Amino acid sequence: MISSVSSRALLPNLGRIHTARQFSSVAPPNGSQNKQTKKNSESSNAKRELHNSAHSKADALKAAVENPPFMTASSGLAKRFVATAEVTVSKIFPAGFGWQTSSIIAENHLGYAADSAAFALTTGLGDAVGVLAGHTAYYAAKKATVDSSIDMEREAHVGVLLGSAAFCSGTAWQPLVDALQGAELSFMQVFAGTWVGCGTAFYLGLRAARTILSGPFKYIQEPTYENSKTDMSLSSVIGGATAFFAGTDAAYLPSQNFLIDVVGIADGTPDIVGCAIAGTSTSMGFATSQTALNVIFPAGKCWND
Repeated sequence: MISSVSSRALLPNLGRIHTARQFSSVAPPNGSQNKQTKKNSESSNAKRELHNSAHSKADALKAAVENPPFMTASSGLAKRFVATAEVTVSKIFPAGFGWQTSSIIAENHLGYAADSAAFALTTGLGDAVGVLAGHTAYYAAKKATVDSSIDMEREAHVGVLLGSAAFCSGTAWQPLVDALQGAELSFMQVFAGTWVGCGTAFYLGLRAARTILSGPFKYIQEPTYENSKTDMSLSSVIGGATAFFAGTDAAYLPSQNFLIDVVGIADGTPDIVGCAIAGTSTSMGFATSQTALNVIFPAGKCWND
């Protein structure tokens, strides 16, 4: 009985105390309390903002140090120029050298007239051999000295693909230049016509080679929309190489030929020197054209990305 009474006696008091606490908790604070609460809240928010701002600045600084924007952009551009230099050395110079060498063989040793189909086919073959031999020799040397992971089977297939396209542009060069000069066009018109004509021949050769060789050669990709765009950008600069090669003809409108003092091959020039000049002319044309593409094309859109 004492226990139950005590419990009943205590419960009302506990209820009153609890109710009082509830009222005090929901009662609006007086003016001084409100000001203090607001001040504390503002101080807390300010601290959070400073803390978050410090973290954001620290994260931004870390990202800038690890991946500086100027380094990212310049690294992509640098890679393009490295690829341009490699292609110039391994394929473009050998292509011009090979074309000129085969023209000497065709005219002086095989007796082909310069305006004959046999001459054109021989020079096209010399162009193709120069590309294939230059490409495989370059990557074989690179594998032996710098990068042992290079797959020479793959590089041989790439050499065949590019050599096939070079055969087409190399074969087209002499008949095209003869036709343009025969129409008594200015040197700049011959220059531009050669660029467009041989660039187109190279592109068509690439697409045909992809169609025919993608079966037996596993590293040659079949023609697709995506590689048609890269093939087109490459072909445009190959056209530039062939256009500069037109500057080696020192006999046609020499006063208009702005390349004559650099790559003109005059009568009496030793054969080996003439071959080296021919390779230099194609290299100049390719490097000049590709430099423009390296700078203009967005990242991931050029053939050498």
